[in-house]
Order: sequence, then structure tokens, then C-alpha cells
Amino acid sequence: MENLHPETLCIQAGYKPGNGEPRQLPIVQSTTFQYATSEDMGKLFDLEAEGYFYSRLANPTCDAVAAKICALEGGSAAMLTGSGQAATFLAVFNIAGAGDHIVASSAIYGGSYNLFAVTMKRMGLETTFVDPDCSQEELNAAFRPNTKAVFGETIANPALTVLDIEKFAGAAHAHGVPLIVDNTFATPYNTTPLDLGVDAVIHSLTKYMGGHGDILGGAVVSNDTEFLRRCRLGTLMHFGAVIAPFTAFLVCRGLKTLGVRMRQYNESALK
Repeated sequence: MENLHPETLCIQAGYKPGNGEPRQLPIVQSTTFQYATSEDMGKLFDLEAEGYFYSRLANPTCDAVAAKICALEGGSAAMLTGSGQAATFLAVFNIAGAGDHIVASSAIYGGSYNLFAVTMKRMGLETTFVDPDCSQEELNAAFRPNTKAVFGETIANPALTVLDIEKFAGAAHAHGVPLIVDNTFATPYNTTPLDLGVDAVIHSLTKYMGGHGDILGGAVVSNDTEFLRRCRLGTLMHFGAVIAPFTAFLVCRGLKTLGVRMRQYNESALK
């Protein structure tokens, strides 16, 4: 579906029913899944087989919505989380922990700033904040030998500062670390950061993606399938910051009108 327009992906990506199957994405409101033998379950627990066994790890409804968002962002793998804040934490903590360091734009959502400056600092992770308009030399000077990632927002919430992705991606990759970008305010309708050199994209689905002001949710998308696998198995499953299947269904509903709504938002903003 990579050649389809965003408006089409909003509706068609992620879930394709077969003959006689529900036209709308089914809500699989189940914690567990039935298997014939304990051997079948053992293979799933040992990650030797594909399938669903516990919704804290994976759920068909949630995975279908993640696949829709993945298609919109042009990524290879994606997962949903219980909130945008959870997506930020899990994506960063997936690769950086106690004794490590990250570089972050200072023009980011206040909740993310406090997550890095206060909460994750208590966990032993240090953050250096840089002005997004800093020079290349100033940006490079922020890196340390133990730097594990760079973080920014395509359009900052609420400052509306636009990140120079090429500059930040170049610096991150020159120092051998990934650039993680929050694309909440732009949405993949306006910007697909993975195409610009970003390594992982996060979203608060609570805003434009959900679109109706009635859900909390987040997403992580990447072209690095191993990054996403570790994020799902090593952080999401352990912290339990999952999204409910019914909430994911509501996100799917919101995504179907994302293209129509973003066109109007853009037009209104220009006026």
C-alpha cells in the first residue's frame, strides 16, 4: 500500500477483511487466546511461533491500528501504547538507562521535558537540552561518550518551533546514535520524518490522530524492526503501558478522517 495517497491509507491500511469477515475492524476484547495444546502455548511464550497469547504483549485490534499508523508514516514496524507520554518513555528507555545520556531539543512538550529532566534523571539517565536553533558546533558539543539517543519534535508543543531534522539527524548519526522524533503536531499527513533521516517516530494519538478528544493513546514507529521488537518485548510488556482494544478501535475511527481534518486544519492555520 506504499503507493496509495494518505487519505486512502487512513481508511484502507492495517486491516483487510476476507470474504464473509467483518467490514469494520473487530474489537478483540480479550486478555488471552485459546490454543489446543500446552506445546503451542510454550512456543508462543518462547517467541518461537507467531500468534497472540496475552494482550499485554499483542492484540489483533491494536496491531491492526498500529499497522495503519505504520503505513501512514512509511515505517516497517509499529506498536501502540497507553498514551503519548508512554510512547516517549518506552522509545527512549528502550535504548538508554542508568548511566547513559541523551541529547534533547529544549523546545518540546512540557511533559516530555519533565520526563527527561526529573523522572528519568531519578532513574540515572542524564539529559542535555539544546536550543533547536543552535549551531552545528553547539549541537555536537552536547554529545558525550555515553550518549545513546537524540530527541526532538517536528513541531514543538506548544512553542510551534520547527525542528531542523537534517541537522539533528546528521549530528545523531555522526555520533552513532538514533534520532527519535515526536510527530504529534505535524501528523504523518503533513510530515513523514522517517523519510528525512529520523530513526523512530512517536505520537500522542490523543491529539490529531484520535481526533475526537475522547481517547488517550500513543504510538512508536520505526524502520528498524529490531528496535521495535526490543521496545515491545523489553519495555512495553514489562511496564504494561498498553492501549485497550476498544480505545485502539476509536483511534482507527479517528484516523479514517485524518486526511479530511488535517486539510481543514492546515487551511484554517494559513488563514
